[in-house]
Amino acid sequence: MISRKHCWVIRRYNGSHTCIRANISQDHSKLDSITIAEVIKPLVKADPSLKVKSVIAEVQSKFNYTVSYRKAWLAKQKAVEKIYGGWEASYEALPIWFEAMYHKEPSTVVHFETMPAYQSDDLVTDIRVLRRVFWSYYHCIRTFRHCKPIVQVEGTHLYGKYKGCLLVAVSQDDNNNIVPIAFAIVEGETSDEWHFFLSNLRQHVVTRDGVWLISD
Repeated sequence: MISRKHCWVIRRYNGSHTCIRANISQDHSKLDSITIAEVIKPLVKADPSLKVKSVIAEVQSKFNYTVSYRKAWLAKQKAVEKIYGGWEASYEALPIWFEAMYHKEPSTVVHFETMPAYQSDDLVTDIRVLRRVFWSYYHCIRTFRHCKPIVQVEGTHLYGKYKGCLLVAVSQDDNNNIVPIAFAIVEGETSDEWHFFLSNLRQHVVTRDGVWLISD
């Protein structure tokens, strides 16, 4: 046996890690999405639309590991939440956002409807759930007065935590530039939801006659 008197053990080394492996290895269990989220926060803040493949490339560059697509995706979501807040917090802030729009520009139009909240068929008092919202910024309304008498409406599905559809109305100016004029978030592309959108569009934005409406 070797006497402990003549042995020593490294417990901690605070210097930089300079060992570089020849080949990038596969994912590492201790390199979790929380750690990656902290690393990519500056990138996400600079570009919220940062691609997942760019996250993977950043991890490869910094840690010499190839993380899975799902881990990189989760890290991106956590980084977004750390910077901008989570889904629930953003949803709860909607009334404040509406009020801020009114305060900043009183001529901006925001019309939203809510419905009762239920839990296991029981009505939850003092809580309302957002059903749908229509809005148009004053500058959009004013700009449309000088656009061609053409309005195109389109809808697209939302794929976040809270599902629904985004409805958009656009027009064209004299230089053939596309001008967005109104928006709505609704539950789906149903006749009732389109009626909600188009009636608000007519009442608040497209107030003149002789305008052509284009839809797919």
